[in-house]
Amino acid sequence: MPDLHTPDLAHELAVSPAQRPAAAGELHASAAVPAALAAATLLTACGGGGGGGDSASPGTSASVAAPPPPPPTDTEAARFLAQAGFSASTADIATVKANGYAAWLEAQFARPVNAGHFDWLLERGYAVEANRNSTAGLDNTIWRKLMSAPDTLRQRVVLALSEIFVVSMNGLEVSWRSFMGAAYLDLLEQHAFGNYRALLEAVTLSPAMGVYLNMRGNQKEDTRTGRVPDENYARECMQLFSIGLVQLNADGSPKLGSDGKALETYTQAQITELARVFTGWDYDGASTTDPSYVRRPMLNIATRFATGAKQVLGVAIPATADGAAAMKTAMDTLAAHPNVGPFIGRQLIQRLVASHPSAAYIARVSAVWNDNGAGVRGDLKAVIKAILLDPEARKVPTAASGGKLREPVLRLVQWARSFNATSPTGVWNIGDTSNAGTRLGQSPLRSPSVFNFFRPGYVPPNSVLGSNAITAPEFQLCNESTVAGYLNFLQTAIGSGVGEVKASYTAELALVADVPGLVADLALRLGGGGISAETQATIATAVATITATTDAGKLNRVYAAILMLMAGPEYLVQK
Repeated sequence: MPDLHTPDLAHELAVSPAQRPAAAGELHASAAVPAALAAATLLTACGGGGGGGDSASPGTSASVAAPPPPPPTDTEAARFLAQAGFSASTADIATVKANGYAAWLEAQFARPVNAGHFDWLLERGYAVEANRNSTAGLDNTIWRKLMSAPDTLRQRVVLALSEIFVVSMNGLEVSWRSFMGAAYLDLLEQHAFGNYRALLEAVTLSPAMGVYLNMRGNQKEDTRTGRVPDENYARECMQLFSIGLVQLNADGSPKLGSDGKALETYTQAQITELARVFTGWDYDGASTTDPSYVRRPMLNIATRFATGAKQVLGVAIPATADGAAAMKTAMDTLAAHPNVGPFIGRQLIQRLVASHPSAAYIARVSAVWNDNGAGVRGDLKAVIKAILLDPEARKVPTAASGGKLREPVLRLVQWARSFNATSPTGVWNIGDTSNAGTRLGQSPLRSPSVFNFFRPGYVPPNSVLGSNAITAPEFQLCNESTVAGYLNFLQTAIGSGVGEVKASYTAELALVADVPGLVADLALRLGGGGISAETQATIATAVATITATTDAGKLNRVYAAILMLMAGPEYLVQK
């Protein structure tokens, strides 16, 4: 397999098929698009970089009014839409060009939450005994909203949050697990544009998280039996959902002690103390016939709550505090910690814009996290806006570390939205796409562990990125199996759909006689200006060899153009 981290992508793509040996997992030419898929041997590596962009340019002097910025170009609008959502339609590009980035964001913020996952499962009749111990329907409703919901920004942020505040169906071995997962996603939707403090508490008290990280049913210590409170959620709540392992400066860099080593944020003793706070919580009712309890926050049972005084990171909780009061102090303390802005803010940047954001970018986002301009801390709407409108987000990076590898789920959703995929019966039966050899190697809400599909600090070993200590989380999913699996799955999806979910190529078929125009249009909408003219010319040459005198031939031109563009490093690495 070629080096997945080759910095000179233009040179890699310029090599002809005759000069370049086949890579592991490459597709064989099919009867439908022989010449096009032969040319696709140029494009089967899964990426050539990952990381953040350049630092922002110096600002204009305060004494001289800066001129208003020019309206976005087509490529700038398409690039923005790929960060703030999943795809860039011609209509959306025109809207962003006419109204600007901020106006598009405000319109998305104003869209209501509707057609919730839990209610969809109820309406579709999944609340029956046969489904009580299964995940039936959950994948369906997840793909439904990712691929068709109009609140595209909210759906993109919910996907990001689900990869930070991880709950996985692989760890919900309880009754009504599909409804539990659906209720958890509904919770993330409700809080996606709200306040972090409220989100953290809602996540903490959700039945799904209670089950997944063992807080549900957690009881006080018992000296007779030797029982002690379970520390799992206390540990992960701090390590993953709030403050991280080491103390951070506002720009995300670690604070160092006198010995030059990073200072830890908490100790084992503090985990033990927080675990005592997280005792006594359980379902607000439970039923074998009615799943509605999984959408209600857990309640505290006083007899199971640890007695005596407690502490959260040195903040005292008196012995008189009941479970709810102790929880409030814990949530207030964690949400107010100075680490939260750079720790969670950096991960949101990674999920939306850049895998290796600069220290200056993180610092600017942290400042908005700490104060939205009206004295409010943790305003997620303000943070999302700051991330997407930051100069580093809006400027195409020129550094070798710029951009991010598109995670597999984003690629599939982009295909569906770009080509108006629909589900005729509304069932959206795409299913679990976790299989790495035959599907995507990733499926929403099906992470292998609480540490997500990839770690935010992952640095690919034995690579240019690794030698430069550049974080590129999505590359943790990138290997020979996932490259081949993605390409084969994508080829089938483009031509035949997935389940009953099928795309429409009416607009693309209108361009098949103008192959360079077809490729350029697709490159704009799929690549947002990141696919070079040289690569487009190479693809157009291959596509033009397909005879287009029949309807089948015309479709094959469209299929081949989409496949080769979505297989190329310049697409896979989103700048």
